[in-house]
Amino acid sequence: MSRNHTRAVAITVAGSMGRDRFAGGFPFALAMLLPALVLLWALAAVPVRAGQDIVRSYGITTFDADDLKYPADFAHLDYVNPDAPKGGEISEWAFGSFDSMHPYTIKGRAGALASIFFESLLTGTADTIGQAYCLLCESLEYPRDRSWVIFNLRPEARFSDGSPLTAEDVAFSYETFLTRGLNSFRVQLARKVESVEVLGPQRIRFTFRPDIPKRDVIQDVGGIPVFSKADFEARGFDFESSTLKPLVGSGPYVLDRLDVGQTIVYRRNPDYWGADLPINRGRNNFDRIRIEYYADYNAAFEGFKGGTYTFRNEASSKIWATGYDFPAVKEGFVIRKALPDGDKASGQAFIFNLRREKFRDPRVREAIGLMFNFEWTNETLFYKLYARINSFWENSYLAAEGPPGPAERAILDPLAGILPPGVLDSGPATQHVSNPKRPLDRRALRRAAALLDEAGWKVGTDGLRRNARGEVLVVEFLNDSQTFNRIINPYVENLKRLGIDARHVFIDNAQMEVRTRPPSYDFDIITGHLQTGYIPGTELYQYFGSETADSSVFNRMGLRSEAVDRLIEVVLAADNQEDLTTAVHALDRVLRALRFWVPQWYKNVHTVAYYDMYEHPENLPPYALGELDFWWFSAEKAAALKAAGALQ
Repeated sequence: MSRNHTRAVAITVAGSMGRDRFAGGFPFALAMLLPALVLLWALAAVPVRAGQDIVRSYGITTFDADDLKYPADFAHLDYVNPDAPKGGEISEWAFGSFDSMHPYTIKGRAGALASIFFESLLTGTADTIGQAYCLLCESLEYPRDRSWVIFNLRPEARFSDGSPLTAEDVAFSYETFLTRGLNSFRVQLARKVESVEVLGPQRIRFTFRPDIPKRDVIQDVGGIPVFSKADFEARGFDFESSTLKPLVGSGPYVLDRLDVGQTIVYRRNPDYWGADLPINRGRNNFDRIRIEYYADYNAAFEGFKGGTYTFRNEASSKIWATGYDFPAVKEGFVIRKALPDGDKASGQAFIFNLRREKFRDPRVREAIGLMFNFEWTNETLFYKLYARINSFWENSYLAAEGPPGPAERAILDPLAGILPPGVLDSGPATQHVSNPKRPLDRRALRRAAALLDEAGWKVGTDGLRRNARGEVLVVEFLNDSQTFNRIINPYVENLKRLGIDARHVFIDNAQMEVRTRPPSYDFDIITGHLQTGYIPGTELYQYFGSETADSSVFNRMGLRSEAVDRLIEVVLAADNQEDLTTAVHALDRVLRALRFWVPQWYKNVHTVAYYDMYEHPENLPPYALGELDFWWFSAEKAAALKAAGALQ
């Protein structure tokens, strides 16, 4: 039992009244008990188990139905200021351009925050892992084996056009995602859900396939974005097309205005139906959220200095170390601050396109990875601000360490014949630690040369490496960010010293979208994020599963590995934290051994700068900065800035 809960209330339905009947509606014999049960539920502040093995609750956790941090009668989230004032504007920048406000199709480039309009049945918090609480629903019912779930929707839930949000809208949204839009949605929904049944205006039931792990399925379907069926049908909308007119959602913000490719402004809906819910108190505080687009990083920084936008999460170590000496900082108008970030690393890396024949030999990939001198880059270019990523779960307890122990061996030994070399008898693959004093590390150069020789890429009389067919080893870095020029160019020079015809190709954001998405995948190496979760679920198939290798916008490397596929199944089947941790350790060491990435870097703080008119709670949650979520606007400070001429 959780420390937040004092007691549990259970009712057993005897005789012929089975769990399905009880979940579908209270039997008459229990109707008279319902008011008492509601009172007990509120007093006890715990999920109510009704029926032999039916859980009725206001939230759900991955492993233990009772272990919710927040009780049923919680007033607000711990990390918010429930009395935060509403008002004002916060503005940030985005890179490149946009030509669509539809985030769930591969056509077009969706605008930043384009999913802000939509809510889901369940929502997580920034201070818990594996917990989801009712948002559009007011309660959910499910058996212990999680073979199905019934969501009871809040009758007060409304779309932004004022129309009621019903179970029909939830079912329609599910069916749309199942058949249209992003393929990664379709694959995972088809894998998990057997049927969907609307039981009433505010009741919907999902029944899950019997042959799948059930640990995360309720959270998965509870996280589906919900949009208005009536609006969709009235528009005659093709879900796979691009549009600048967003679908109608129920979220706290609506579109105010946009200038295609340049500016988006979202406006807080004063009639937002969920403003007074405990899970929303102290949140969604800004009247407007404005996004300004810039074609390059330096121009964006100049825009911030000039006050064109007002909040910046600084990603450039050089600018952070040397750029914040402009007058607004010196005069105290702009706050420069490092705030704690307790989240794991993002998985940022150079990613190989494994669909290219030249990258199919892991020795080639390892050799190329050896030539990236992170230590020199960090000391010379990053002002020692970053640490190296080695694990797909870097900076967390899920990162594999040392040789596999008995529990991991029990998972890995049956796969011995299909595992990459070294997985069973050594520690996980780590990146070479190079000499920080010069760009080219000669130890790495010698090791990389040996690997390419073994792989059949020999140095010719012209100094270039060729295979047995006489083809030159050409490696192209595709890049659309000017800030990466100073990182990629030394890397390219190191590869040339190895005999590789390495090239740095700079393209615009629109070209990058086309060349890195299905069906083209027209690249050698790109920078991307291979993100993972603390409780990994079916998203693992989207990033690393063989069936998505030629269809996913996430599995950009085109990974196909039977060992990885089978380990994903083990991860999804884990029904307690200990087994999950062991399974993730095993998966992590196999993914690392495949060397389809050259991991980059991370930092454990948020480096932010903002005009001094925003405030935040003293104790931020570990898993979110939350500037658009639970920060707020100070009208008094903003007036002082304007009076001083610090803002446009």
